[in-house]
Amino acid sequence: MGRYGNPNYQWLAKTGFLLSLALFAVGAGGELTASAMHLTLPAWEDALFVDLEIIGTLGALLSPLVFGVVLPLTE
Repeated sequence: MGRYGNPNYQWLAKTGFLLSLALFAVGAGGELTASAMHLTLPAWEDALFVDLEIIGTLGALLSPLVFGVVLPLTE
């Protein structure tokens, strides 16, 4: 048994990637919807959508790397 119990790294990598992809989709979808409807968003909504896109992109890149490569190698 590993140092951290028996984590399911495959499930964590897939779930982290899909949740990050959902965050990116919500952020980009909100921006595109507002733009398509010719709406001007308040600054806090615009910042929220941009932050969702950034966090989604970073999560989608880092989740498989961390949970699929790095952590299994440290066991």
